[in-house]
Amino acid sequence: MMRIWRRANAVAHPFLSVAYVAQVEREVRDLYVPNAETYVAEEGREVVGFISLLGNEIGGLFVDPSKHGRGYGKALVDHASAIKGPLKVDVLRDNEIGRPFYERYGFELVAEEAHEPSGQIVRKLAMPPS
Repeated sequence: MMRIWRRANAVAHPFLSVAYVAQVEREVRDLYVPNAETYVAEEGREVVGFISLLGNEIGGLFVDPSKHGRGYGKALVDHASAIKGPLKVDVLRDNEIGRPFYERYGFELVAEEAHEPSGQIVRKLAMPPS
Protein backbone atom coordinates (compact mmCIF):
# COMPACT_ATOMS: atom_id res chain seq x y z
CA MET A 1 0.00 0.00 0.00
CA MET A 2 2.80 2.43 0.74
CA ARG A 3 4.26 1.86 -2.75
CA ILE A 4 0.88 2.86 -4.19
CA TRP A 5 0.69 5.83 -1.82
CA ARG A 6 4.14 7.09 -2.90
CA ARG A 7 3.39 6.76 -6.61
CA ALA A 8 -0.09 8.27 -6.43
CA ASN A 9 0.97 11.04 -4.04
CA ALA A 10 3.78 12.10 -6.40
CA VAL A 11 1.30 12.46 -9.28
CA ALA A 12 -1.41 14.22 -7.24
CA HIS A 13 0.81 16.48 -5.13
CA PRO A 14 3.90 17.51 -7.10
CA PHE A 15 3.68 20.96 -5.47
CA LEU A 16 4.37 19.70 -1.93
CA SER A 17 7.83 20.01 -0.38
CA VAL A 18 10.01 16.92 -0.04
CA ALA A 19 10.18 17.41 3.74
CA TYR A 20 6.39 17.66 4.08
CA VAL A 21 5.85 14.55 1.93
CA ALA A 22 8.34 12.59 4.06
CA GLN A 23 6.49 13.64 7.22
CA VAL A 24 3.11 12.66 5.75
CA GLU A 25 4.47 9.30 4.57
CA ARG A 26 5.54 8.47 8.12
CA GLU A 27 2.12 9.52 9.46
CA VAL A 28 0.26 7.51 6.83
CA ARG A 29 2.35 4.38 7.51
CA ASP A 30 2.56 4.62 11.31
CA LEU A 31 -0.65 6.38 12.34
CA TYR A 32 -3.39 6.66 9.74
CA VAL A 33 -3.42 3.25 8.04
CA PRO A 34 -3.16 1.26 11.30
CA ASN A 35 -6.02 3.26 12.84
CA ALA A 36 -8.29 3.59 9.83
CA GLU A 37 -10.82 1.24 8.29
CA THR A 38 -9.09 0.38 5.01
CA TYR A 39 -10.38 -1.39 1.92
CA VAL A 40 -8.30 -2.38 -1.09
CA ALA A 41 -8.97 -2.80 -4.80
CA GLU A 42 -7.23 -5.72 -6.42
CA GLU A 43 -6.46 -6.69 -9.97
CA GLY A 44 -5.80 -10.40 -9.87
CA ARG A 45 -3.92 -10.78 -6.60
CA GLU A 46 -2.23 -7.39 -6.84
CA VAL A 47 -3.41 -4.45 -4.73
CA VAL A 48 -3.92 -1.50 -7.09
CA GLY A 49 -5.61 0.98 -4.76
CA PHE A 50 -7.01 1.61 -1.33
CA ILE A 51 -9.38 3.81 0.62
CA SER A 52 -8.92 4.53 4.33
CA LEU A 53 -11.88 5.76 6.33
CA LEU A 54 -12.10 7.55 9.66
CA GLY A 55 -15.79 7.27 10.40
CA ASN A 56 -17.52 8.68 7.33
CA GLU A 57 -14.48 10.72 6.28
CA ILE A 58 -12.12 9.60 3.56
CA GLY A 59 -8.69 9.86 5.14
CA GLY A 60 -7.04 8.72 1.92
CA LEU A 61 -7.92 7.36 -1.50
CA PHE A 62 -5.00 6.27 -3.62
CA VAL A 63 -4.89 4.26 -6.84
CA ASP A 64 -1.69 3.28 -8.62
CA PRO A 65 -1.30 5.88 -11.40
CA SER A 66 -0.88 3.12 -13.99
CA LYS A 67 -4.45 2.04 -13.11
CA HIS A 68 -6.10 5.49 -13.19
CA GLY A 69 -9.23 5.74 -15.31
CA ARG A 70 -10.23 2.11 -14.86
CA GLY A 71 -12.93 2.64 -12.22
CA TYR A 72 -11.00 1.51 -9.15
CA GLY A 73 -11.34 4.85 -7.33
CA LYS A 74 -15.07 4.99 -8.03
CA ALA A 75 -15.52 1.39 -6.89
CA LEU A 76 -13.72 2.13 -3.63
CA VAL A 77 -15.84 5.24 -2.95
CA ASP A 78 -19.00 3.33 -3.94
CA HIS A 79 -18.10 0.60 -1.44
CA ALA A 80 -17.29 3.09 1.33
CA SER A 81 -20.48 5.09 0.84
CA ALA A 82 -22.58 1.90 0.78
CA ILE A 83 -21.19 1.08 4.23
CA LYS A 84 -20.93 4.57 5.78
CA GLY A 85 -23.53 6.68 3.95
CA PRO A 86 -22.63 10.13 2.63
CA LEU A 87 -18.89 10.71 2.89
CA LYS A 88 -16.69 13.74 3.54
CA VAL A 89 -13.17 14.42 2.33
CA ASP A 90 -10.51 17.12 2.52
CA VAL A 91 -8.56 17.60 -0.70
CA LEU A 92 -5.87 20.12 -1.53
CA ARG A 93 -7.17 22.68 -4.01
CA ASP A 94 -4.14 22.24 -6.29
CA ASN A 95 -4.58 18.45 -6.47
CA GLU A 96 -5.47 18.16 -10.16
CA ILE A 97 -6.13 14.43 -9.84
CA GLY A 98 -8.19 14.05 -6.66
CA ARG A 99 -10.18 17.27 -6.64
CA PRO A 100 -11.74 16.77 -10.11
CA PHE A 101 -12.40 13.09 -9.27
CA TYR A 102 -14.45 14.01 -6.21
CA GLU A 103 -16.27 16.80 -8.04
CA ARG A 104 -17.21 14.43 -10.90
CA TYR A 105 -18.38 11.92 -8.31
CA GLY A 106 -20.80 14.53 -6.93
CA PHE A 107 -19.06 15.79 -3.81
CA GLU A 108 -19.91 19.42 -3.10
CA LEU A 109 -17.79 22.20 -1.66
CA VAL A 110 -18.52 22.85 2.02
CA ALA A 111 -15.61 25.13 2.91
CA GLU A 112 -12.17 26.20 1.85
CA GLU A 113 -9.42 27.01 4.35
CA ALA A 114 -5.69 27.30 4.78
CA HIS A 115 -3.82 24.09 5.55
CA GLU A 116 -0.92 25.48 7.52
CA PRO A 117 1.31 22.35 7.63
CA SER A 118 1.54 22.25 3.82
CA GLY A 119 1.08 25.94 3.07
CA GLN A 120 -1.77 25.01 0.72
CA ILE A 121 -5.51 25.61 0.53
CA VAL A 122 -7.71 22.64 1.43
CA ARG A 123 -11.21 22.16 0.08
CA LYS A 124 -13.66 20.42 2.40
CA LEU A 125 -16.06 18.40 0.27
CA ALA A 126 -19.09 16.30 1.15
CA MET A 127 -21.55 14.06 -0.62
CA PRO A 128 -25.01 15.55 -0.60
CA PRO A 129 -27.44 13.70 1.68
CA SER A 130 -29.41 11.07 -0.20
